[in-house]
Amino acid sequence: MKKLENKIDLNDLSAVVTGGAQGIGYAVAARLLMSGARVALWDINDELNKQAVESLQKLGHVEAYNCDVCDDASVEAAVKATKTSLEHIDILVNSAGIAGANMVVEDYSNDEFRRVVEINLIGTYLTNKAVISGMKKRNFGRIVNIASIAGKEGNPNASAYSASKAGVIGFTKSLGKECADHDISVNCVTPAAARTAIFDQMTDQHINYMLSKIPRNRFVEVEEVAAMIAWLVSRENSFTTASVFDLSGGRATY
Repeated sequence: MKKLENKIDLNDLSAVVTGGAQGIGYAVAARLLMSGARVALWDINDELNKQAVESLQKLGHVEAYNCDVCDDASVEAAVKATKTSLEHIDILVNSAGIAGANMVVEDYSNDEFRRVVEINLIGTYLTNKAVISGMKKRNFGRIVNIASIAGKEGNPNASAYSASKAGVIGFTKSLGKECADHDISVNCVTPAAARTAIFDQMTDQHINYMLSKIPRNRFVEVEEVAAMIAWLVSRENSFTTASVFDLSGGRATY
């Protein structure tokens, strides 16, 4: 983990990070722990959950729950277990997601398209929905949904992923406006690709295409994503909501 340049105060706050056992979610969990938050990881992989807790517990209070973000009952069970332990959920960082297959639309599997949208978009809807009523009751909450530059620009041979992440952007803007009369901030970030396990789902051709589009000529580091998110979920972010924060290394055109 890289040295922190700025200290974010998340003391006394409880956070949920979906997909928190690996990749960007893991980096976010580490950063939130170092900032004083108590963190619950929601991930579908029990073995990775166990490994993540073992490596993160030196940073603070961390626990993990099995959660399939696109299954209503699984999300409800994770909420109940988290509230039993942490009492309430102040922060949600929704990082769970998949890339899906790389192929042109006419060759795309209908089942695969539905699977990508189900996890990336419906999963965002279900997890956000599960925590928002509690945040409204306490008049405090911070939500960050991880979208993608693909949701802004659309990547060829990645129609399902691009469409699902565009949906995350639209959903975030809608929910942020619904919650604007409370001290609740709902924002999303649109990273360029990070070199994580999600690359295992992509072809080399697609990975090279993504890199060629980034003016910084490198992929984003997971710690860089976590740094931006740490501020977005802090008490200091008390005004900005329903917004999209760019992490594309200069690729974004809007």
